[in-house]
Amino acid sequence: MVKLSLFYLAAVSVRVAAAYNIDARQVSGASVGTSAGSPATQTSFSFTLATNNPTAVPLASIVSNAASQATHTLATTYAPGSTPTVVSGAPPLPNAALLAPSNYPALDVVVPTDSPEVQQWIQEVNNSGVAIPDFAPTVASGACGANAAAAADQTRCWWTCTGCVAATDITTCPDKLTWGLTYDDGPSPYTEDLLQFLDQNNLKTTFFAVGSRVISFPNILQTEYMGGHQIAVHTWSHPPLTTLTNAQIIGELGWSKKVIKDVLGVTPSHFRPPFGDIDNRVRAIAQAMGLTPVIWTRISPQATFDTDDFDLHSGLTTASHVLQNWDYISANASLINTGFILLEHDLFQQSVDIATGYILPDALLHQPPFKMVPVIECLNKPLSDAYVELNDNSTNPPPSGSVPSASAGASGSSGGSGSSGGSGSSKGSAVATAGLPGLGAVFALLMAILAGTTLLLS
Repeated sequence: MVKLSLFYLAAVSVRVAAAYNIDARQVSGASVGTSAGSPATQTSFSFTLATNNPTAVPLASIVSNAASQATHTLATTYAPGSTPTVVSGAPPLPNAALLAPSNYPALDVVVPTDSPEVQQWIQEVNNSGVAIPDFAPTVASGACGANAAAAADQTRCWWTCTGCVAATDITTCPDKLTWGLTYDDGPSPYTEDLLQFLDQNNLKTTFFAVGSRVISFPNILQTEYMGGHQIAVHTWSHPPLTTLTNAQIIGELGWSKKVIKDVLGVTPSHFRPPFGDIDNRVRAIAQAMGLTPVIWTRISPQATFDTDDFDLHSGLTTASHVLQNWDYISANASLINTGFILLEHDLFQQSVDIATGYILPDALLHQPPFKMVPVIECLNKPLSDAYVELNDNSTNPPPSGSVPSASAGASGSSGGSGSSGGSGSSKGSAVATAGLPGLGAVFALLMAILAGTTLLLS
């Protein structure tokens, strides 16, 4: 075993993990750390890894101002009309070259609601028979302090500020030590490096794709899908969904579903709300649109399974802190009675470097072994059930019926009670929600330089 620190917590109980230094962060990006152990005052953190990738980028180089690395080209690309072999009955692959950005909303801004497409989706939601709760949108990008009444309303079941989950939310895998592997916010040029590592190690994952990124990199999405990875929805422009109107939520989900189908020929049946920002209004709209929410594992109101890798790019966290988060998460994952779902990202170079160089190599040698699979497979369902057109409705009925109810017994649920820190999520033993709204322009410039295209990333 390679020791990378002077301190190693061999086993962390769920109770102890929640008591460790926790650096909580609102969806708005405001840091409200509960101790002095935040990246703002501490740059080195303790962790232990079983191994790392011998070709890994040195930790000292995984920083916000890291020089751009050369990315790998896709090992395999697919001609239009290719037949998917990983799922039976799938239609031929569409021609990604025919994708016209002018037929879609502007990238990385909340979609307009007056288009014929959105108006049609609104009517379909109205005709679905699902009752949409009459909750007002939250404010200030979901900041809990600015939404005290919403956080206190148990009928809202707002995950961000209370940890409340509904019975329909997927937050864990049923079988102990099964890891529902997920990556958010791509596809991006760095996804190619992640795909190479996954392929070399016979791993499959779930990619939660942002519609605006699909427009920019459709061939990467096709390679993910054809390689047997699960593709799911992550909205069009990555906004906190509870801050939007009903029509805007419908538009964000609808356009993401549409562009994925236009590129792959199939429609995902699962989605992840950006930042995990979901309440019963968002759930009901998603249900009416045939989408099942996937969040990530939460073991207390303050402790979630998020490595905080997203914040490496902005410099709000450090590589050693991310690996300490992973250390805590992997220890807790061995102790809970279910499997787990972890939040990671493939949008930026730093997130992919920490995953392929350190987290995944360590996870592959974990004892007892983790079973690392896409979310749909961690639920013991076939990959075909991840797509509307291929789903077996007799064994896996699509979402329907009334508004989901809160499930106090679900893993991570607080039954609607407020968290002690007043924040939506935290990092430490199990860490904070990812993403910071408002950094899109910075991301856009970096990605535009690399990809040779004009992007506005969020």
